[in-house]
Parts: sequence; structure tokens; C-alpha cells
Amino acid sequence: MADLLLFAVLFAPFLAPGVVLDAAIVFVLRVCKQRPILVGRLPNLATSVLLAVMAGAAALGAYSWGVMSGFYILDPDQMCAAKGVPGDHIVTRWTLPVGAQCVTSDGVGTELAPGWVNPVIFAGLALLLLALITGFLAAVRRRPSPR
Repeated sequence: MADLLLFAVLFAPFLAPGVVLDAAIVFVLRVCKQRPILVGRLPNLATSVLLAVMAGAAALGAYSWGVMSGFYILDPDQMCAAKGVPGDHIVTRWTLPVGAQCVTSDGVGTELAPGWVNPVIFAGLALLLLALITGFLAAVRRRPSPR
């Protein structure tokens, strides 16, 4: 199980953009083919699933990119020197929100994870949740009522 998780974290930054792009293309083609979208009308289940896949892939890709930017195998001095931070270092790490910071003996911190990572993660998770709720409501709405 740990190997599968490591595999997902290692390859997600490279595979996620392709998944997001493919899902976005199918989503746009699907929306263009449908009737005009009415205000207050929920999308169908397939459209919600496409949106959930797109949002989940974006969130996973951003999370993996952020984790990989500050969780090197190198020791803290090599990690911080690679980012151009002078002096002795202590590295502090956070899992969510993603962060890794080089802190010098003077108390000055330099963030290793890019600034765009956490907004993309949280926006992707919010959109994923919204798409799953919408898909559930669409599935419940389509189900025939028992008689």
C-alpha cells in the first residue's frame, strides 16, 4: 500500500495535467453539445463526474508538486542551499496546507513550496466536493420513484 502511495505522489505532478486537460476537453465538448444551460438546472451525472475527475486531478497534482518541492531525500542544508538560502538551517514541514520552510539560526524563514500550490489544492477539493454533491443529486433525481 505504501508503494502505491509513493508511486501516486511521484507521478501525479506529471500525469495530472494530462488528466485535467483531457477531462476539460471532454467537458467542453459535452457542454457545447447539450441544450443551452438553464439557470437553476443541475448538470447530469456524467458532467458532474467529469468535473470531479478534473478537480481531483488538479488537487492531487498540486499536492504532489508541493510535497515534492520540500520533501527531498537530501539533508536540510542541501535542500536550503539548492534554493539559495545562506547559513545553517532547520527545515519545518506541514502536510496540509503543504509547506516546507528553511529557517536560519536568525529566525528568517524561506518557503520551499510554491505559492500557488495551496490555493489550487483547496479550490480543487472544494470543486470536487461540489461536483460529487451535484452528481449525487442528479442521480437521485433520475432514479424512478418506487410505487
